Amino acid sequence: FPEMLSNPRLTAVERTVNVVINQNVTLSCHSDSGSPPVRYTLFKHNQKVSTVNRADLTPGLFNVTINSASDTGEYKCKAENSIARGEKYSNSLSFILIEPISKPVLSSPTSQAKEGQNVTLSCLSENGSLPITYIFFKGRKTLSPPVKMQKREAAVIFLFINSSSDFGIYKCRAENSFCNTTKYSNSFNFTLAAEERSHSQPLLISLVLILLLLIIGLALAIPFFIIPSYKASE
Repeated sequence: FPEMLSNPRLTAVERTVNVVINQNVTLSCHSDSGSPPVRYTLFKHNQKVSTVNRADLTPGLFNVTINSASDTGEYKCKAENSIARGEKYSNSLSFILIEPISKPVLSSPTSQAKEGQNVTLSCLSENGSLPITYIFFKGRKTLSPPVKMQKREAAVIFLFINSSSDFGIYKCRAENSFCNTTKYSNSFNFTLAAEERSHSQPLLISLVLILLLLIIGLALAIPFFIIPSYKASE
């Protein structure tokens, strides 16, 4: 007597569900047990894609091209043999569309700093599949552990400008799961902020000028007072 098929398993032959645009993938639909021949049908979003027949219990293979994001949706397959209403459905399978990251931008709210000041650096890639991992550098030195962002938000680190050596060149690196590619940011460096003049300095300068003017004025006035007094005493 014909034996009913087991529920088929739908898998990606490439062993990964991460795909890129225009990638060709192969799906395998396979019932481990049951009476052949077997008819396998592939569905995408509950719409029939194609059908293959197998004379034995070898897997049914389907070639799919990921042309757009809509092609990454839910896939299922159906296995059926000569038993009436004995069709069995597989698990669902969805692909994850992976996009390359764009060059990250490294920035800070301020470009000037002075020793003893706390500053922040932000690194952000505007495009690319999430999650994105960011790493900050000063020269070739890593500044912090990798920062993994699950949202389209900038990774931020906090720095303390301790000495003049902290005014070097900073960079950040971004990477995601797209073919293990990485992108480096623009260079960024803080410039030394000019020390603000003390409010007492202008006042002190003004007082010195006034004093000088008084001395000069007094020196000019002395002849007019001393000489007439001397003549009057004669």
